[in-house]
Amino acid sequence: MLARRGFRVVVLEKAERLEKAGAGLQLSPNASRVLVDLGLRGRLASRAVAPEAISLMSARRGGEIARIPLADAGAFEDAPYWVMHRADLQAALQGEVNDTPDIELRLGCQFEDFSPHAKGLTVVQRSGIARQEELAVALIGADGIWSAVRHHLFPQRQPRFSGLIAWRGTIEANQLPREYTSRRIQLWMGSDAHLVAYPISGGRQINLVAVVGGTWNRPGWSEVGESNEVRGAFAAAGWHAVPRMMIGAVDNWRKWALFTIPEGSEWTEGAVALLGDAAHAMLPFAAQGAGMAIEDAAVLAKCLAETQKPGGPTISTALKRYANLRRTRVLRVQRTARQQGRIYHLANPFAFARDLVIRTLGPRRMLARQDWIYDWRA
Repeated sequence: MLARRGFRVVVLEKAERLEKAGAGLQLSPNASRVLVDLGLRGRLASRAVAPEAISLMSARRGGEIARIPLADAGAFEDAPYWVMHRADLQAALQGEVNDTPDIELRLGCQFEDFSPHAKGLTVVQRSGIARQEELAVALIGADGIWSAVRHHLFPQRQPRFSGLIAWRGTIEANQLPREYTSRRIQLWMGSDAHLVAYPISGGRQINLVAVVGGTWNRPGWSEVGESNEVRGAFAAAGWHAVPRMMIGAVDNWRKWALFTIPEGSEWTEGAVALLGDAAHAMLPFAAQGAGMAIEDAAVLAKCLAETQKPGGPTISTALKRYANLRRTRVLRVQRTARQQGRIYHLANPFAFARDLVIRTLGPRRMLARQDWIYDWRA
């Protein structure tokens, strides 16, 4: 998006090579609309799955509480609701980067430090034993919850452990009965835990994310998990046989402790800004982590473009405007995600009341409650 606004962009990526990593993610229309506007529909449509519905499921009884339609929703006419493997999104973005002369992707290149300069910043980077300094008009830290840029900018800001652990795994779709591999997102809600399942990789695989409480809180997002541990947690909680069957079908689990960034934290200082999880990592219970980062990018590029106009703002002013434009919406999404996590994990009698409210509202009104998220445009 910055390259399309006339900027030359250098991406510093500490990984030596881009490998297939992570698992599934959800891109609701507020995020996919940005990607479609960038011309990425062709690269993504063949890799993504457009689910027909979101099924809210009872973990104890095994039945469907409500099915919220997505396929025929008028709000999605200009942008799809996509679920996909994270690596497929990365591959599509990398393909676009490779076709864009004004973007240079430097692999095996680690950000090290920065210092203010009369014309912007001096950015210090390291590749192997080689150390390099380079002038830039701005530095954007889009480097995740354990952001090195944020650590340099605001060293006192540390991620906070939520007390929740997410387990993720994938299974081949042909391992499950057909009724559990349809093009829908399944949200199984149980006491102090929940499970999300949806198709990825063109429907050939099912992505599972199981969330439970715990004390393990090591940094990172891809620790090897012990299958018996996650299976035992859901068996002990008295979950229905169907979600336990799905969990049992996963051979290789990865787990990560869910951390967040405290609300109200600063995002910018001078010509440096944070984006996505580096600025506002949130719980994943609104399925908006990737979406908020994509929205951030759209707004940031628009704000920086103003600096190129005669009499336009300075870089610092433009970055402050970006943060001000994003802060209220992101805060609302953060709080929504936290609240939805509590709702997912209710035990009886509150779970019974929750299910009754869902049935009373009905699928259409349940979907309409997401309009403020899905209808966003840059």
